Amino acid sequence: MKNLIKQSTLLLLSMGLIVAVVSCEENDPIINIDNSNSNVANLEVQINNLPTESLSEEELNNLQFLREEEKLARDVYITLQGKWQVNIFSNISSSEQTHMDAVLTLLNKYNIADPAASNAVGTFSNSDLQNLYTQLVAQGNNSLLDAYKVGTTIEDLDIFDLTFALTYIDNQDIRLVYESLTKGSRNHLRSFYKNILNAGGTYTPQYVTQAEFDAIIDSPMEIGF
Repeated sequence: MKNLIKQSTLLLLSMGLIVAVVSCEENDPIINIDNSNSNVANLEVQINNLPTESLSEEELNNLQFLREEEKLARDVYITLQGKWQVNIFSNISSSEQTHMDAVLTLLNKYNIADPAASNAVGTFSNSDLQNLYTQLVAQGNNSLLDAYKVGTTIEDLDIFDLTFALTYIDNQDIRLVYESLTKGSRNHLRSFYKNILNAGGTYTPQYVTQAEFDAIIDSPMEIGF
């Protein structure tokens, strides 16, 4: 009898562990990979240790744009978390806040005005991003599957924009941040896409190529920012 009770207890514990793991896989990205406080602090030290180089007009404009593009991601995820109460949105919105902070470190280093400043959630200086926020939130409110697709779309766009910016940006500190943010966006894309598949949906990349998208989702999570 004691052996039977012991075996039953172990079985229940094992089942509980499996349920917990499955739940985590379905709803939670592996945020500790790219949202570590030590990684953030380390990145800031590296930024400030690198030389302050002259900025081209393209680099300056892109820094201001990226600050709000990261805010777009954060704000959409905050809003969709309020709608669906699913952990992936709260977890990744916190990660996007660290991305915003990293870009702000660069803005402060180069004495560039912050376009996000104290703007509330859902408010943007850039009219294109303002319109995109409205569009994405409306789409994400349709269903939880659509919300996952919105998350994947945002990360798809972020990767595309960051990759393109890295073709003309040569400042060491800016490249460091952009490369780190791209790693984070790839991790986020993997997490959202996994949830799409778990919900029985599909996603076709809208910005990166299909080959680039496949290479990302077929590779493991990265250690990064």
